[in-house]
Amino acid sequence: MTRDRSPRRLHRRDRNALMAVSLTAMTLSASGCVVVHGEREVLPTTTRAEAAVALRQFTTAYNKADKAYDSSLDAGHVTGALADIDGARLKAGHANNPKGNASHSPLTLTDVTYTIPKKAGWPRWFLADAKGNKGGDARWLLVFTRSSLNEPFKVAYLTLVAPDAVPKFAKDKDGWAEAVPANSTDLSVTPTGLSQDYATYLAHGSDTFASGTHTTGWRSLRAKAARKPGLATQYIDEPLTSGDYAPLALRTADGGACVFFTTRYFAKETAAAGTSVPSPGADVVALTKGEIKQTLTMQFVSNEVALDPAKGSKTARVSILGRIEGMTSAEGA
Repeated sequence: MTRDRSPRRLHRRDRNALMAVSLTAMTLSASGCVVVHGEREVLPTTTRAEAAVALRQFTTAYNKADKAYDSSLDAGHVTGALADIDGARLKAGHANNPKGNASHSPLTLTDVTYTIPKKAGWPRWFLADAKGNKGGDARWLLVFTRSSLNEPFKVAYLTLVAPDAVPKFAKDKDGWAEAVPANSTDLSVTPTGLSQDYATYLAHGSDTFASGTHTTGWRSLRAKAARKPGLATQYIDEPLTSGDYAPLALRTADGGACVFFTTRYFAKETAAAGTSVPSPGADVVALTKGEIKQTLTMQFVSNEVALDPAKGSKTARVSILGRIEGMTSAEGA
């Protein structure tokens, strides 16, 4: 599944480097306490071979969970935004189809490119860019992350992007990428600030983001949905930036960054007096608490990938390259 063409000597160097940091990561002091070393060592976050194994394990688990509509089958391979989005999808699917997914079609990922940064400390993470047998011609961008050597790599971000929209990444002479700190100030927006800025933009608009499907297009769709005969819809957007929802960024060849980040929003539908909220469908009902009468408040988790230009560049606005969202819960009243 990989197009890795690196010389074998680089594989040996990668493995030796990672083995060295693994062996020195924990030593016992004279008092018997565990002392952690090597946290400031700048090393590749994984080897290309290990990245390929992580992708195969994820795909296998994802297919098993999708076929059975059972989130426990891939729980060890997803986290953050993807765990929320896909976990809710599987929960609804199981509620409506307890015998499993009769229309299951296995996901296959081919023509894979791995972008692995060198960095110090945790989390360790990397990007897999693949061609999927679903989603048309779009490239599947999967960000794998883990917080310790004892944990498996899990997919935190999954977005689909047009092939010509996948950015070119900055690489060193050995082919390793550069991780951009979440608080980096050399970009138009700090990676950690993107979630809040995007939430603000969706609610009020701003000059921060370039026009596109997931910016001006989405605001236009919301405006149309806000007022329909007999039904009003209100939106509240919030940032998600901590823990497994923390943004992850890679330096691009032009000096900017490709940033993966998460937001959350609530959509509240309110029916006019004397009417009721239209039936939202079986999957929504499966995730809804309470009886849907006059109102339905839905919670969505959305993960985005953005091209964040370098500060002072001619193109100062952030472009949202792709976005995947899913309803995670709802409440009727």
